[in-house]
Amino acid sequence: MGDRVMVSLLALVLVLSYGVMAMAMSFNHEDEEWERDQREEEWEEHHHHHHHRGHHHYFLLQRSRVLVKTEAGEMRVVRSVGHKIVDRHINVGFLTLEPNSLFIPQYLDSSLILFVQRGQGNLGLVHHHELGERQLKAGDVHRIPAGSTFYLHNAREHQRLQIILSVDTSDSLRMGTLENFFIGGGTNPKSVLSGFDSDILTNAFNVSSSELRQVLTRHQEGAIVHLKNSQSSSSNLWSKFVSMKEQDRLQELKKLVDLSEKPEKALTRSWRKLLNSVFGTPGNEKRKQQHHDHSQESHNLYNRKPDFKNHHGWTLSVDESNFSPLQNSGVGVHLISLNAGSMLAPHVNPAANEYGVVTRGSGHLQIVFPNGTLAMKANLKPGSVFWVPRYFPFVQVASNNEQLEIFGFTTSPQRNHPQFLAGSSSVLQALRGQELAAAFGVSEGWLNRFVNAQREAVILPYNAERN
Repeated sequence: MGDRVMVSLLALVLVLSYGVMAMAMSFNHEDEEWERDQREEEWEEHHHHHHHRGHHHYFLLQRSRVLVKTEAGEMRVVRSVGHKIVDRHINVGFLTLEPNSLFIPQYLDSSLILFVQRGQGNLGLVHHHELGERQLKAGDVHRIPAGSTFYLHNAREHQRLQIILSVDTSDSLRMGTLENFFIGGGTNPKSVLSGFDSDILTNAFNVSSSELRQVLTRHQEGAIVHLKNSQSSSSNLWSKFVSMKEQDRLQELKKLVDLSEKPEKALTRSWRKLLNSVFGTPGNEKRKQQHHDHSQESHNLYNRKPDFKNHHGWTLSVDESNFSPLQNSGVGVHLISLNAGSMLAPHVNPAANEYGVVTRGSGHLQIVFPNGTLAMKANLKPGSVFWVPRYFPFVQVASNNEQLEIFGFTTSPQRNHPQFLAGSSSVLQALRGQELAAAFGVSEGWLNRFVNAQREAVILPYNAERN
């Protein structure tokens, strides 16, 4: 009896192992390389940390994975870290759409926070079975929940649309990775419908196999397509789609399938189940005008008054208290602008990890280990991406000849309260007394003179030649 049980358990383990191996083999080997690089870098970080060596670039995120790339645009994700000190797995992404281009309808297994760095565009998002569209401009912040169908359109004639993304992969199919599920598509990219057997789809949509092939093989220009000056029939169809009014957008999607051999009336009936389930049912105009769900809201950082400002720069942050879609995102956003020759005083984030993207200017960043040794010193330039673990002290410094602007995410939607370690509002000011003087081994009078020497707060002047 015992032997039989053991044999059964062994067989079950083998079956489960085979299933896991099959699932792993079905994924793109690019992901294997991605994960292997991640393990190697984690080992390297552990090695350096164990020997208390600074100046390495573990906190500067430099490796990226291109998810989509065509002549009309690109989407890439900068690989984050997988470490026990990371409480939420956030990746930073970049999306670029060339003029007159469309990122075709899709959904993701990860939630996105969008920050429009440059340009203008239109975001179409299906939520609660309704399609709403928002006009985006530089400075806008918007959230796209995981599983929500959306598209992005750059209608400008001569300007790129550049977007910085916070990609929360905490609930993704595979931790730390992002998957695109394209609704529209053909041979490149494939629509998610293409995975079903032909007999399933012909019965589900009540169409012939030849009509089905016309729909699922027509598009071949990639996930980001040019909408004008193209001879492609699929691009022309997408051009018709984006030119329609919002209330007609869903109906136009029905026409885009263009099964030319079948009457339009029957076409609409055949595809209604699919299109309504994916893109929602078109309601009347009044209901659409009254639809203001939180997921459809945008917030513009450039129109917001700074939380702090002095002669050396300013900072502002947006959290769930002033942008309600962040309540369910687990992410907060901020913007820092440092004038030339200034720095954001050394400080600590006690409640969240921080990710930063340099959007303008140059400078440098220093991060300190808990043991008081230098973890990293790195130069910053436009496009630099870095992260700072919770509790680790750090400082951002602008170069002497140009402004430094940093857009960032924190892994908490609640208001961030950094603790500054220098300046007139520092924790040292609050701790002044014989206890702190004893900790430094100096007199209380000497400590007071030392702490009070800096009269500025938060953003301080910086002179690189001062010793």
